[in-house]
Amino acid sequence: MSLSPLAAAPQAFKHGNHIFVYSNLRTNQVVYSLSRSLKNNLSLKQLPYLGKKTVPATLRKDLWHPLCLLEFPSSTQGLSVFRKLREFRRLHENAYPISLVTQTEGIHKGQLLPKKKKGKILMNQKANSVADMAAVLIHQSRKPSREEIEKAERKVRTDGRPLAKRGPGKQKSAEALTVRGSVEGVKIRWANVLDAEFAETWPEDVVHDGLEKHRYTAAWPPAPPLVPAEQMLVEEVELEAA
Repeated sequence: MSLSPLAAAPQAFKHGNHIFVYSNLRTNQVVYSLSRSLKNNLSLKQLPYLGKKTVPATLRKDLWHPLCLLEFPSSTQGLSVFRKLREFRRLHENAYPISLVTQTEGIHKGQLLPKKKKGKILMNQKANSVADMAAVLIHQSRKPSREEIEKAERKVRTDGRPLAKRGPGKQKSAEALTVRGSVEGVKIRWANVLDAEFAETWPEDVVHDGLEKHRYTAAWPPAPPLVPAEQMLVEEVELEAA
């Protein structure tokens, strides 16, 4: 029995198990989201101010289209990758090499590019984001070192409760390290599979697939198999809706 999107969504959509990646068709800016639809207040915070008109007032649905959808077997692994991707993207936009915004020819060779051209170069993060995905997944596929495990264990209280964070992303818990060492079950669904070639290499266990076309937003992730109790509940909901 095929489920309606409203019935399938709550089962397939768990916080942290999916990362939705959207890109701007004009500027190639990229935002990451844990929800299927972009939210202005959360997504706009990811876009740094790089000059005039580099941060829109609102996100236009006709300009922001799905780039890919990352699926993870556990929410812990998904949230860890989500944090790393945002950190890497912030580095690309604020800690870039000076040669990236320096003129290489003409009478102004060696001088910095004008602010408008500089903003366009720094906004174009599509290729960097794809390469970051591959780098983070390769890092996830390697087992944590003994130093990383000991450092994480020192940040846990004797009663098992984690220490308070001083800021977002400052603490790496021991639970996050348990998902390191394997990327089996990770799947990336691409709106355009050719975009995966922006990265030089990918982990062998990562599965690449196409993303079903959907207007403005990413398609719903496939619903997992239902247990009998959930199956009966969905049937009751569909009967009431009919």
